[in-house]
Amino acid sequence: MSKFDEIQNDVKSTPGLGKSMAKWSALGAVVAIPIPVIGPIFGALAGAGYAYYKGKKTL
Repeated sequence: MSKFDEIQNDVKSTPGLGKSMAKWSALGAVVAIPIPVIGPIFGALAGAGYAYYKGKKTL
C-alpha cells in the first residue's frame, strides 16, 4: 500500500479529519498569501499536513 492510499484511507475512516484538513488548508493558504517565497499552495499543504498530523496523533 502506498503512502497516498494510506492517507486516503485514514481520511475516509476518521470522521471529521477531512473537514479539519480542509479548514487548516484554507487557513494556511490565507496566511501564506503575503509570503512570496511560500505562496498559498505550500501554505495550504502545510495546513493540511498539520491537520493530518494532529488527527493521527489523537488516534
